Amino acid sequence: MMNFYKYQGTGNDFVMIDNREGTFPKDNEKLIAHLCDRRFGIGADGLILLENDSQYDFRMVYYNSDGRQSTMCGNGGRCVVAFAKQLGVIERETLFIAIDGEHRATIEGDNYVHLQMKNVTSVEEHPDYVFLNTGSPHHVQWVDDVETVDVKPEGAVIRYGTLYADKGGSNVNFVSKGENGFKVRTYERGVEDETYSCGTGVTAVAIALYHTKQTKAQTITLHTRGGDLQVSFDRVAEEYKNIYLSGSAQFVFEGVIK
Repeated sequence: MMNFYKYQGTGNDFVMIDNREGTFPKDNEKLIAHLCDRRFGIGADGLILLENDSQYDFRMVYYNSDGRQSTMCGNGGRCVVAFAKQLGVIERETLFIAIDGEHRATIEGDNYVHLQMKNVTSVEEHPDYVFLNTGSPHHVQWVDDVETVDVKPEGAVIRYGTLYADKGGSNVNFVSKGENGFKVRTYERGVEDETYSCGTGVTAVAIALYHTKQTKAQTITLHTRGGDLQVSFDRVAEEYKNIYLSGSAQFVFEGVIK
């Protein structure tokens, strides 16, 4: 038997497991995929283990819903910070380690998390899209209206196309400007479908918007299907530093895996 916790950040949902005692079978891709299955398991976009680390408050280990360990997940990072607070591992601030390095975070109120993301040192600008890595690889595609995009098939064409074959594919974000600001819809690699929100994705979009001079703001609110996320950053020479992803991270329910 094993306890689990369900969290969501702007509709991006995760199975959380306290693995500080190291009892979870981390290499069992089939089990992880089963737990993330929405019909036969708990249902989630990914699974996150919170583990001990001698140099940090905790270690975050993230798996996509296909059962495979993956690159950094921004919304998952915010949710694991809220989870660490629920477990009593941290109080209001933390320094933890993930696959892409260390992250600082603070919790405002009960569930609003500010998560520092990795620095961005390279932005590849093309006529109708931008590519950058914000802890995970992201293709940012400019479109007239994201509401008319058929995200799953159109995202899959780019994700599996020749453009990113040497990178193992890329996440794909479709972006358009509406009356109330910029809207984002994301096809996530590893989920192989549209998710309600993607933290590393909106971080990539915010930097891409600034880099291509579509905004002068260095604090940007992005509208996703699951809600709003805020990204702030500093431009230092050719790099982007002090990048923070901010938004709610909500506990949904807990249960027992038998």
